[in-house]
Formats: sequence, structure tokens, C-alpha cells
Amino acid sequence: MPRAALLVLADGRFPAGGHAHSGGAEAAVRAGRITDAASLEDFCRGRLHTTGLVSAALAAAAALGADPAALDGAADARTPSPALRGVARRLGRQLLRAGRATWPCAELDALAASFPKGAHQPVVLGVVARGAGLGAVDAAYCSAYESVSGPATATVRLLSLDPFEASGVLVRLAGEVDRVALAAAEAGRRVPDEGVDVLPAASAPLLEVGAEVHAGWGARLFAS
Repeated sequence: MPRAALLVLADGRFPAGGHAHSGGAEAAVRAGRITDAASLEDFCRGRLHTTGLVSAALAAAAALGADPAALDGAADARTPSPALRGVARRLGRQLLRAGRATWPCAELDALAASFPKGAHQPVVLGVVARGAGLGAVDAAYCSAYESVSGPATATVRLLSLDPFEASGVLVRLAGEVDRVALAAAEAGRRVPDEGVDVLPAASAPLLEVGAEVHAGWGARLFAS
């Protein structure tokens, strides 16, 4: 298994479009919920254990070869916000484009044909990880890490937060990222026998509300 592929896939410079999205941090900054490193850590921890867990489990199941259409439907059901569903599909489309160029394979071609407007990003992430020769735990780790690294990076721009402090947040959350990724991978392994309903459905209502508010702004730094 080419584990170095995980580093490429998780690298913020991989052209998957994530740099243009704050993971809800921009709306949280405007609402006063993120003001410094401590509140950023609280925000990231909440995101990791809710949408981060859900996304990581979807990615793990996709990496194991579960039906992408069923997983995409499960992702839709777990994403009440139309704005967030749209963002997830745009990110999925961009990730699929990058994945097909980097690790071309029949599964990625089939996914593109089935979802011309884009599948949910975690589902695409899992299929891309599979195409790169990675496993369920790898896909879950990548997704779980993205759930916290995106907001941390965005907050450096939004608040002029010291990048060292933002990196410190990610280090302090590392143990929790481990636990979420492993739990997500275990849930993904149960999908073949128990179906997609076994996947986590943890919710984060403030992220959903914030996404809808953010989508209506005329001026913003990030797309979501």
C-alpha cells in the first residue's frame, strides 16, 4: 500500500478546492463564536465530533467499495442545509477532477459518469483514496483531519491569528482525530452487512444555520 499517497491527498496544496472554504469558520467568526485560539479549538472539536465523524465514516465506507450512490444518498440525508449540500457537491466535483488526474482508474471514471454535477465530497474522497491504493482508515484519517485543518487555516486569515497558535490547536486535537478516524473506519466496515443506516448521523445545527446565513452574504472571503 503506497502510504505516501495519504500525504498527497491530505496536503492542503492538493488541488481539491478546499482552500476556498472555511468549514463554517467565517460565519462563526462573524457571529463572535471564534475570537481566538481557545474558541477556535472549541469550534474545531465540535466540528470533528459531528460533521467530521459523519464525513470520515462516509469516506471509509467508500474506500471499502460500498455503493457510491447509496453513500451519496446517506450524505444528503445527513446534510439538512441546501447550502452545505451544494458546497459538498462542488468540492466533490473538484476533488474528483484532481483524483482522476492523479490516480486515473475505472472507478473514478464511473463515479464521474454517475454524478456529472458532483457527488458529496466525503464519498469522492473515499473512492479517490481507494484509487490511490489506500484503505478505510487512511480515508477516515484524511477526512477527519480536513474537518479541523480547514477552519484552523481559514481563521489565520479571518482573525490574523498567529499560525503557530492555529497549528497548536491541531496538535492538541490530534488524539481526538485518532479516535474519530478509527470509530469512523469501524462504522464504514459495517456498511456491507448492515447498510448505510449504520453510519453515524451526528448533527451540528449551528453549522447548518451558519451555512445558510453565510450563503446570503454579498461579500465574504470564503465560499463556505
